[in-house]
Formats: sequence, C-alpha cells, structure tokens
Amino acid sequence: MTGLELLPLEGPLLLVGDHDSYWDTVATGIAAMARRQIRALAKSSMWKNKLLGAVLTGMGQIPIERGSGDSGALDRAIEELRKGACIGIYPEGTRSLGRALRARSGVGYMARAVPEATIVGVACNGTVAIPRFPRARPHVRVEFLEFDRPAIAPEESPQQYSTRLLAQLRQRAPIEVAGRKRAAALVGRVPIWSPELAITGKPGGKGALEEALAQTAPKHA
Repeated sequence: MTGLELLPLEGPLLLVGDHDSYWDTVATGIAAMARRQIRALAKSSMWKNKLLGAVLTGMGQIPIERGSGDSGALDRAIEELRKGACIGIYPEGTRSLGRALRARSGVGYMARAVPEATIVGVACNGTVAIPRFPRARPHVRVEFLEFDRPAIAPEESPQQYSTRLLAQLRQRAPIEVAGRKRAAALVGRVPIWSPELAITGKPGGKGALEEALAQTAPKHA
C-alpha cells in the first residue's frame, strides 16, 4: 500500500477508484483505516453475499441500485460528503468484468456539489484473486494517488470530468478480470482502457464476456 499520507485526517474527501472486483471496497477500506473510514457507494446486490454484506454494513457503505437512476443514494452521499465524510465512488459504476467501461457522471456531480472536498484517487491491483484464497495467495496492491488537475473545471461536464479521472486511474491499474473461467477465456484479449473503446455495458454484467471479446476482436477493413 502506498500514498496513505495523501488522505487528510478530517474534512470532506472524495476517493475515486477503478473497479474490477467486489473486494476493491474492502481492500481500500482496510488500507485507509489508519486515517479515514470510507463510506462507499456499493452495488446493492453485494449484500446478497452474507459475509461480504456484513463487512460492508460494518464499514458504513451506502447501497445503490445500479442502472435505476438511484438519485437518492447519490444525494445521501453528497450530504455526507458536505458533513466531512470520506466517500468512495467508482466512475465505472460496476465491475469491469474484462470490459473497458465508460465513466458515469456521478463523480463529476459530487465534485461540483462539494467543491471544497479533497479529491484523491485509489488504484487497486490483485483484488480479483482474493476469492481464490487459500488455494492461491493473492498479491494485492492499493495505491492512493494524486490526480493531475483533481478539481472539476468550470467548462467540464460531469461526464467529461469522470472520464478524465478514470483515464488516469486505468493507467495505474489496468483492467483485471474477475472469475477464473472468464479470465481464462480472455487470456491475451483483455482490452486496454480508452475513452474511444469504452462501452456502457449491459446491466448486471450479462453478456460481459462477449462484450469484452468484441472490444478486442480484429477490425476488418
């Protein structure tokens, strides 16, 4: 773990991360524990796993309904941020599952709504291997990082801002594939993130493998 000193001990803090594994939230929360408690916007379906759900509840995470325009969760996160909380959010909105996904606009809305918030990035590597423990020992790396131009510019839309931050994150944390079968099918075919390649992705990750393969399919003239 590196860059922990970038997290201020108090005051509104927006922590922006890449998202390849359900365990990103847990790994980041443990890494930051010495300085801040992170309240992350997490996919509500993660609570279906009783163990993971208990951990997330204990960490004060905020469940959000993906793909349903859950403005209530975003408003709650903005309110907590204004009060001085540390809020974690993923621009991609869901796990990559081997795909290059478009950034969603929520990060930009939060940065504009609470301009006094400190914006810090967090790049996670190796979290996709955590479910394989103890059969294999995961090598997890959590890196807190400074963004180039962390504040949202007046001329930037929330979408443009989120995309700019995600591009910087994916330079430090290239896409990793969750799930052994999916990872095996994508050996040598994992896309490199770029705004031109990125897609929205189907809700719930349905057809994720096919979407990832399509992104790296040879282009015919």
